[in-house]
Amino acid sequence: MDSATLVTQLNAGTIAPEGVVLVTLLLVLLGDLIAGRSSMRWTPYLALGGLLVSLVALVVQWDNGDPVSFFGGFTGDALSVIFRGIIVLSAAITILISVRYVEQSGTSLGEFLTILLAATLGAMFLSGATELVTIFVSLETLSISSYLLTGYMKRDPRSNEAALKYLLIGAASSAIFLYGVSLLYGLSGGETQLGAIAAQLQATNQSLALTISLVFVIAGVAFKISAVPFHQWTPDVYEGSPTPIVAFLSVGSKAAGFALAIRILVTAFPALVEEWHFVFTALAILSMILGNVVALAQTSMKRLLAYSSIGQAGFIMIGFLAGTEAGYASMIFYLFVYLFMNLGGFACVILFSLRTGTDQISEYAGLYQKDPLVTLCLSLSLLSLGGIPPLAGFFGKLYLFWAGWQAGLYGLVLLGLITSVISIYYYIRVVKMMVVKEPQEMSTAIENYPTISWTLPGLKPLRAGLVLSVVATALVGILSNPLFTIASQAVLKTPMLSSVLVQVAAQPEHLSPVSYQQDNRGESIAL
Repeated sequence: MDSATLVTQLNAGTIAPEGVVLVTLLLVLLGDLIAGRSSMRWTPYLALGGLLVSLVALVVQWDNGDPVSFFGGFTGDALSVIFRGIIVLSAAITILISVRYVEQSGTSLGEFLTILLAATLGAMFLSGATELVTIFVSLETLSISSYLLTGYMKRDPRSNEAALKYLLIGAASSAIFLYGVSLLYGLSGGETQLGAIAAQLQATNQSLALTISLVFVIAGVAFKISAVPFHQWTPDVYEGSPTPIVAFLSVGSKAAGFALAIRILVTAFPALVEEWHFVFTALAILSMILGNVVALAQTSMKRLLAYSSIGQAGFIMIGFLAGTEAGYASMIFYLFVYLFMNLGGFACVILFSLRTGTDQISEYAGLYQKDPLVTLCLSLSLLSLGGIPPLAGFFGKLYLFWAGWQAGLYGLVLLGLITSVISIYYYIRVVKMMVVKEPQEMSTAIENYPTISWTLPGLKPLRAGLVLSVVATALVGILSNPLFTIASQAVLKTPMLSSVLVQVAAQPEHLSPVSYQQDNRGESIAL
């Protein structure tokens, strides 16, 4: 192979956004190594600038006519671009809200930023990986960085405990996922690219072994998106981890998990659509019920948001199961909305814990009288998570439920509506705690609430991240139609999904997607 052919096959420009993040990571690492603690004044802005440049590079790649790169191991198609954009935005806002938290803990900010950028890099590659080795390496880059970040507060026993639990459960999950993809490799005769695997499996009849592989792969994916019953790590890790890390895991890691789910299940398991639809239906039902019901009994804000995150994963799976243009677009739109309303909520929790040293819900009693800004921002974020109009979360759920209803998922949509009402109760409970309490019913933390000052190092970036998240939460609802159109364009511009949607449009109207798959299994249609 000559050099010109090699360059064409590599098509390295597709990973320019990841290249920018990698260079930024190295610069932050070197800056911290050379300048020491004095680098804390500028390394966060260097990291933030690198992420913004990466975001610009992703925008430039939106109409990339040749997205396949590295001999088919990575694709920069529109679906990949939009998921990578969500991950980069979540990392950028996480950096804004974490500077003061890390500085106050007395740990190294440079190391924190380096590991966070490594996790971002792994999540970005995972969103576009189309080859088994690339998928696993990307997944492990994200996972190992997440373990390190979870235990970053080395002097905090809760952080150490959370990291140990996350490491043990995560290692088991990675082993299960690896066994599933190794079965795919063997059944396909040694193929590693997802498209080639699907083509080989279509020509053979190994349904039992393929079903076993599917079960293991779904287990690994479900761990990443915190779906029940693979959610056990979530509450403990959320409660013990540094709060900014929880914010990133709840959005960036979840987005990467859903990107992986779409790509590997739709591409590599077209013959088992009925089976993985059934499994994900069960995961969605369990996640919506357990996540929202158990959240009612929580006394810690971080645990409440952990169970809320589990419930939100159940809602997003409705769009995934719909398998239509509207379904995939509603998934993307809701993840974009979830980015702002969830990080806005965590920014408020960080600010409150910095000033009071606690995250107990009861300690928020009377907060409005001492800190109206945090009260307003947290209230808007929580109400948006609950789906109260006209905030962004309402439109996100509206698109998800409407896509599910059009696809015939009536039971899931009704369950989603019921559990959404349940979620509104525990969100409103926190808002009531902050706003309605009389002066004599203030908590001890609020009575001793410090004088509000934004002059301390790291608080201005925190305020910027908080205001950005809350303003976006309020305005995205108004801009929901053009944003949903962009999400739909991302689906239609992705060859993997557009070919599926064409086949779905041609199916008989009287047949459901699942029954059509059963009648036409040999045609390898993925819904």
